Amino acid sequence: MRQTGTARRRALAAVLAACTALLALSSAGSTALSGPGGDPGPGAGSTIGTRPVPAAGPGPGADQVVTWGASPDVVPGTLDDRTVRNLVHTSIGGPDVRVELSNVFGTAPVTFDAVHLGLHDAGAAVVPGTNRQVTFGGAAAVTVPPGAQVLSDPVGWAVPADTTLAVSVHAVGEHAAPTGHQLAMQTSHVSAPGDHAAEEGAAAYPTPTRHWYWVTGLVVDAPERAGTVALLGDSITDGYGSTVGADRRWPDRLADRLAAAPGSPRFGVMNQGISGNRVLADGFGPSARARFDRDVLARPGVETVVLLEGINDIGNGDARTADALVSAYRQLVARAHAADVCVVGATLPPFEGARYHDEAGEEARAAVNRWIRTGGGFDAVLDVDAALRDPAAPRRLLPAYDSGDHLHPNDAGYAAIADAVDLRSLDCDR
Repeated sequence: MRQTGTARRRALAAVLAACTALLALSSAGSTALSGPGGDPGPGAGSTIGTRPVPAAGPGPGADQVVTWGASPDVVPGTLDDRTVRNLVHTSIGGPDVRVELSNVFGTAPVTFDAVHLGLHDAGAAVVPGTNRQVTFGGAAAVTVPPGAQVLSDPVGWAVPADTTLAVSVHAVGEHAAPTGHQLAMQTSHVSAPGDHAAEEGAAAYPTPTRHWYWVTGLVVDAPERAGTVALLGDSITDGYGSTVGADRRWPDRLADRLAAAPGSPRFGVMNQGISGNRVLADGFGPSARARFDRDVLARPGVETVVLLEGINDIGNGDARTADALVSAYRQLVARAHAADVCVVGATLPPFEGARYHDEAGEEARAAVNRWIRTGGGFDAVLDVDAALRDPAAPRRLLPAYDSGDHLHPNDAGYAAIADAVDLRSLDCDR
């Protein structure tokens, strides 16, 4: 079980302070890379005060892995000279955290002139003394063109596992429908006008939001032999129906299991679910086929992907038989294997009683699940259907797992999905 409360957060702050002191001792006497005129040269790291911080890139014996991630999509509304304090939750811990900002769906360049990262305290507040400036090529500001994303310099302190962080981002000017993530299942905070990224208090952040803006990933240097597992899916992976702010999506529960199980493989867990997403057709975000390279294969350290997607294709009429989905699954597996990435295929959950359930869809789901279980296309199988169905009515969710719409699980249902994962199946060498 997660420990919560201000006492734990302040204890973590003390640990971070100690780690930072050790970093300071280890880097004493080092020289920052410089270009002409003393400007940071290519590959230069950021600075904390006047102390140099190592350049981006994992150190000896370390792998670069994702400790938190969210697939970019378009967030409704407009931001005009506001700072967003995005609250995100780590999976694996590690030093030299980097922040990824995205303008993938933007129509104009975006300049981020202030980004800070700290330990979340309560509400919109950051634990005092932990809010660190994030730099890009040694500069406080960075401009990201449309369709692009950027990874920061290493911040230079060790990020704890299983911890909520605050990523405060100020973008210059007005931006309509910015890139972010719609279904955060977390309450973040939007400021009054102005740059408030460096402030640790909550007073400047009066407006709650259920979206994440701009930030799409946190990358750390993890111990050797750690990797990233990417969970690709729709609203069920995104966590719709779970308790807001409690980190009870099934990816969160999986991260807990990986951390607690003796001898289990070490993974950062990256949630690449988009609510409403489909495998075959664009709509709520690009289709899984279209975003697979960007959201999975191009991410740092990805060794395994768990694919739980297809029920929206069936329910919305894109796949009235199994053939189209099976063909798409085969394509995704082939692309993953070409990149030496393993694929765990998840069966589609029961959905009788959901708004788009019908007999043809039920037949298609049954056929898809037969192929996932017995077709030999995946490296391993996660049987979500078996984990969630009501034994007395197997086309329906078990009532104890139903959030109320007969499609999305509740907290207990999401825990059941994660508990059904064979942790050994995630450690698949190709």
